[in-house]
Amino acid sequence: MSSSRNHQEAHGIGQIEEQLNRQADAAGNIQGKSKIDRDIADAANREAHTSLDEVIVRNEE
Repeated sequence: MSSSRNHQEAHGIGQIEEQLNRQADAAGNIQGKSKIDRDIADAANREAHTSLDEVIVRNEE
């Protein structure tokens, strides 16, 4: 039962995150985005390369 409940909560959190992202995008489109907002979005979308990524790539080869 708790597994199902956790899954439902995770799904709900995902929906909330999507809604907040849509609202932030809409606000940015209406008001314009500040340099700080753009910098944060760029940092969030930047691909992080870690040593774990190297291990995964080696295991896939």
